[in-house]
Amino acid sequence: MAVPKKRTSRQKKLQRRTHWKLTAPNVSRCPNCNEPALSHQVCPSCGTYRGRKLVAVEE
Repeated sequence: MAVPKKRTSRQKKLQRRTHWKLTAPNVSRCPNCNEPALSHQVCPSCGTYRGRKLVAVEE
C-alpha cells in the first residue's frame, strides 16, 4: 500500500480544503402567505405546498 513520503504541510492541507464551504439554503417567498420558506418544502407558517394545504398549523 502506498505511503506518503513527506508529511502534508498545514498550508497545503488548508489550500486543498478551501472549497469545503457551507452554502446558504435556498429561501424563497411562500406564494400563499408571502413568508420566507425553504424551496421544495412545506411552508412552516401556513402549511401549504404547491397551492395545496398539506399540514394543519396552529395559530
